[in-house]
Amino acid sequence: MEERLTELETKISYQEQTIEDLNQVVIELRWKLDKLEGQCKQLSEQLDKTKIKDKSLEVPPPHY
Repeated sequence: MEERLTELETKISYQEQTIEDLNQVVIELRWKLDKLEGQCKQLSEQLDKTKIKDKSLEVPPPHY
């Protein structure tokens, strides 16, 4: 009985460590995702600023 209890305690200890390791990975991935979302938003805003206007909206040069 004591041996089984020790075995269960050992398994629980490993599971707790695994959960903590996985939690750390999730935290890191969330941070990276937030950073990437910010970069995508910034790039999208830059792209919107540099978009070429529709030709129908452009005024032709004076020599036409």
